[in-house]
Amino acid sequence: MESHLSIAQVARRTGLTAYTLRYYERIGLIAPVARAGAGQRRYAASDMAWIEFLLRLRTTHMPIGKMRAFAKLRGAGDSTASQRRQMLEEHLTQVLSEIKAMRQAAAALRAKIAHYRAFEQSLTSLPSNSLSDEGHADEHRKLPLRTRTRKAAGDRR
Repeated sequence: MESHLSIAQVARRTGLTAYTLRYYERIGLIAPVARAGAGQRRYAASDMAWIEFLLRLRTTHMPIGKMRAFAKLRGAGDSTASQRRQMLEEHLTQVLSEIKAMRQAAAALRAKIAHYRAFEQSLTSLPSNSLSDEGHADEHRKLPLRTRTRKAAGDRR
């Protein structure tokens, strides 16, 4: 990796927009980035490592407020290491809970898909003339239709 990257290069490598990178810096997620003589941002390897970690946190659906709190603790130095570890442990518990829920949802989806496959298979295994256009079996069509007479209905006029 080059020693210092421009915002456009970081954007390309991370998938973030330049606007998002500036926003992250403005709200304190990223520490102020070093500047070149003309004022352009120059990201160091340590900046890139931090941004990659932020992207991992984002992938785990950590709210931006918690990311900011973590970044603030990080900026405060080594004395906050136990607080940062605790934050990550709590977040990991949430992530694992979400993974469990997603696995359960995936299992339910697999079961429903299997149900529909079996149902579709049962439809294709029926004789082709067994269903009429209305979806009724032909044998039901052969039965005489019963009509109610007024007398049988109790002549309810």
